[in-house]
Amino acid sequence: MRLPGRARPEAPALDGPVHEDLESRLVAFVGALRSKGLPAGTSETVDAAAVIEVLGLDDRNRLREGLASALVRRGGQREVFDMTFDLFFPAGTGVPQAVLERDDELELGAEDLRDLLAMALAEQDLRTMEQVAELAVDLLGEVGTEGTSTQGWSAYQTLDRMAPQTLVARVLQMRGAAGTGGGQPSGAGTGQADERGQVTDRLAREETRRAVEAFRQMVASEARRRTAEVRGREVVTRHAVRQDSGQVDFLSANRQQLEELRAMVRPLSRKLATKLAARRRRARRGRIDVRRTMRRSMGTGGVPLRPAFAPPHPARPELVLLCDVSGSVSGFSSFTMLLVQALSDQFSRVRVFAFVNAMDEVTEIVKDTTHGGDLGERIHAEARLTRWHTSSDYGEAFGDFAEDFLDAVGPRTSVIVLGDARNNNQSANLGALSTIARRAKRIFWLNPEHASRWGLGDSIAPTYADVVEMHECCTVDQLTRFVTRLLPV
Repeated sequence: MRLPGRARPEAPALDGPVHEDLESRLVAFVGALRSKGLPAGTSETVDAAAVIEVLGLDDRNRLREGLASALVRRGGQREVFDMTFDLFFPAGTGVPQAVLERDDELELGAEDLRDLLAMALAEQDLRTMEQVAELAVDLLGEVGTEGTSTQGWSAYQTLDRMAPQTLVARVLQMRGAAGTGGGQPSGAGTGQADERGQVTDRLAREETRRAVEAFRQMVASEARRRTAEVRGREVVTRHAVRQDSGQVDFLSANRQQLEELRAMVRPLSRKLATKLAARRRRARRGRIDVRRTMRRSMGTGGVPLRPAFAPPHPARPELVLLCDVSGSVSGFSSFTMLLVQALSDQFSRVRVFAFVNAMDEVTEIVKDTTHGGDLGERIHAEARLTRWHTSSDYGEAFGDFAEDFLDAVGPRTSVIVLGDARNNNQSANLGALSTIARRAKRIFWLNPEHASRWGLGDSIAPTYADVVEMHECCTVDQLTRFVTRLLPV
C-alpha cells in the first residue's frame, strides 16, 4: 500500500529559513549537541568536518553514521544525537510531498488516518508509515497562529488525536486474516500447537508494539522538523530535544528516564571502579616522611634527592549510606544505592540505611542482586520507614540512627547522606547529626536539588550544611564527579 507522493531525497536538505554555508551549520550542530551535554569540542568538530569531506552529502544515513562516530562518545548519547541531527540535516524541507500531493477534495480526518496507519502497520510498510506521520502532523498537529512566534506543530496533540496505541488488537486481526501472524497454527488441537500459537501471538503483538513506537518517533521527528523551520532550530533544540542521560535531573526524570538511568549503573560502576583502583595504586607508596627524608639529605649536602615515604595504609574505607526514600527523592536514592551495590568491592564494608521519618537498615535488601524488581518499592514493602505519619522528618530519622545504629560508624567510616533536606517544618535535631559526624572519618551530604533552591520553603539545607559538607548532586555526571574526586580511597 502506498500513499501518493515521491520518496524523499536521500541527501540532507541544506535549505532553511536562514541560508547558511555547510561550515556554519556544522558548527551550530556541534554547539547544539554540546548544549545537551555531549562533550563535543574543537577536535570533534574538526573530525566531523573531515567526515563530511570524505562521505559527502549524497547518502544521508551514511552521513549520520559517520558524524555519530566522530561526535558520540558514550552510551546514552545516540538518541540525543539523532534528534539533533534530524533538525540540522533534515531529509527535506517545507511541506512534505505526501501533503502536497494529497487530493484536496478528499477530506481526511483522524479516523481515516487511523485506517491508513492500521494497514501500514499490518504490512510493516515503513515508508507508508512515514507518509501517514507527515499527513497526521500537517492535519492534526498544527498549533498557534500562522505567521506568529507561537506557530508550530505538536507531536503530543497529533498522537493524542490518533491514539495509535489502540490499534494493536486491530492490526493483529488484520495480520491473522492475511496469514502473516497472530492466528492459530495448523494442528492447534494439541498442547504443543497451542503453546506455539501463544508464542507466535506474543511475538506478533510485540512486533506491532515496536512498530507503533516507531510511528510515534516518526511523528515526533516530523513535528520538530516543521516547527524548527518556522521558529528556528535553536529554539526547538532547547525545548524539544532531550538531555543526555548524564544531564537529566533525578528529581524531574520520568519513569522511562529512570529506567535508562538504572541501565547505566553497571557500565558506570565499571568505569568508576577502574578510576578508584588507579587512585588506590598511586596512594600505595604513602605520604612523604619529612623526618627520614631530611636525614637522608645529609649525605647529599642537604638536597633531598631521595625522598622517604611513610608506610602505606592500604585498608579500604568503610561506607555508610543514609538514604531518604520518600517521594521524588526515592529515584535519586535508588540509583545511588544501586551504584554503591555495584561498587561494593571497592569498600571493606558497606551498610545502607533508609528512612522517611524512621530509620531502618536495608543492607541485605540492597545486596540481594537476585531480586529483579524495583529497589525502592521493595524497600518500602520490607523496611520500617515511617511511624505515625508519612512525611519526611530528618531530625527524627537521625535521632533513630544515633540511638540504634551508631555502632555502624567508626574512625574509618565515610558517611553519605542522600536527601533534599526538606524536613516539613520538623525539628532539625542537629545534635544527632553532629554525633554521627564526630564519630565518622568523613561525612558528606548529597542533595539532588539545585543549590539555588536550598533554604526555600521547608528546605533546611543551609542549616544542615553548617554541620555536614553538602554537595549539589542533581545528575549522574555530578554523582560521578563526587565518587571519583571526593570519596576517599
